[in-house]
Formats: sequence, C-alpha cells, structure tokens
Amino acid sequence: MQSPQEQGKSNPGITHNVFAQRRRFINMRFMKRCPWVPEDKPLYIDYHDTEWGVPSRDPHHLFEMICLEGAQAGLSWWTILQRRARYREVFHQFDPHRVAKMKDAELEALLTDSSIIRHRGKILAFRQNARAWLELADPVEFLWQFAPEKTQRKCPETIADYPTKTSESDAMSKALKKAGFNFVGSTTMYAFMQATGMVDDHSADCWRAVLPGGRI
Repeated sequence: MQSPQEQGKSNPGITHNVFAQRRRFINMRFMKRCPWVPEDKPLYIDYHDTEWGVPSRDPHHLFEMICLEGAQAGLSWWTILQRRARYREVFHQFDPHRVAKMKDAELEALLTDSSIIRHRGKILAFRQNARAWLELADPVEFLWQFAPEKTQRKCPETIADYPTKTSESDAMSKALKKAGFNFVGSTTMYAFMQATGMVDDHSADCWRAVLPGGRI
C-alpha cells in the first residue's frame, strides 16, 4: 500500500484530499491552527488545512502559485485568495502555453476587471512569467533545487517566529529573475516556498504539525 507521500507523487492533488479527509475526524471546535489563520474566514481556513505547506511537484500548481504570489506582492494573501477563481478564469486555468500567447488587447482589457488586482505590471508579468516558464527545461526541478534540508526546520511558535525571506529564497529569486521572471522578489518567493511545501512553516501547536507519521 502506498504511503501518502508516494500517492502524492503519482497524483499531485491527492495530498490535498488526504488532509481534507483527516480533518473530518478532528473536532473543528478544538482544532488549533497557525496564528496567521483568521478563524472567521472559511475559505482561508480550507486553504490552510488542505493546501498551504503541502509539498507540490505539480507543474500546473507551481506555475499558478508563482503568478498569484507575484500578484500578492505588497498586499495580503486574503486579497488574492478571494479573487483566485477569477484569476483562473481570465488566465486560462494557468495553462502556461495559453497564458504565454495572450494578446496585448486581452491583458489591457483586464485593467478594467475589478475582480482581479488591476496593476498593469502584475498583469503583464503573468504572460512574461509563462514565457519564462516554458523556456525552462524542467521547471519543477528548477524550483525544488532551492528547497532547504528538512533537518534545518524549527517550528514557529508565534507570528514573530516566521521569517519573511531566507538565503534559499534569495537564491531562488535571483535565479528566477535571471531566467526572465517578474515579481519574484525574495519575500514573494519565500511565501511561494511556504505555500507549496518547499518549507514547512506550520506552527508548533497547529493540527497540521501533529499528524500521525508527520506531514506529507
């Protein structure tokens, strides 16, 4: 029988389902989460419980998150998370081949779409990043080479314990900029690494930090 880790490698979406299933068996009233999770926002709670910090090697998901984390730059993740469905709609479900071919007129039209962040540079960066993505021989391995050793990890206990960037995110940012990506500063890339499980920053008392057998 495959472990959750092995299942996740063969089916990148399965780890999200594993966490969703496990959550059903935990009393929601007593569920402790990372200190940054607003308990009055179900969408945010679901994102934390089933996606944030789950190691992802799904190229589609990684491309989406590079784009969305770039859109977040200078804003809150909640601002982007509420608009995620619309971003997926207007950017062709984050298919990099289709995004790379978007016309100037399509992108300019998005500047009037109040359902996304109407920032010209960020909107244009989606197309530029898609083109840069397609130039990489293996985008997944390119990104994952910057993941730190798991042995380096120390569970955060308070908001103050969360880093905003690291030497690894500095290196990733530098390499991505050299490869032609935009809106990939070190702080943005550390948020990307957290979101995609390249680093595991669930707090010491978070329910995701105490799953039997460790996290996926």
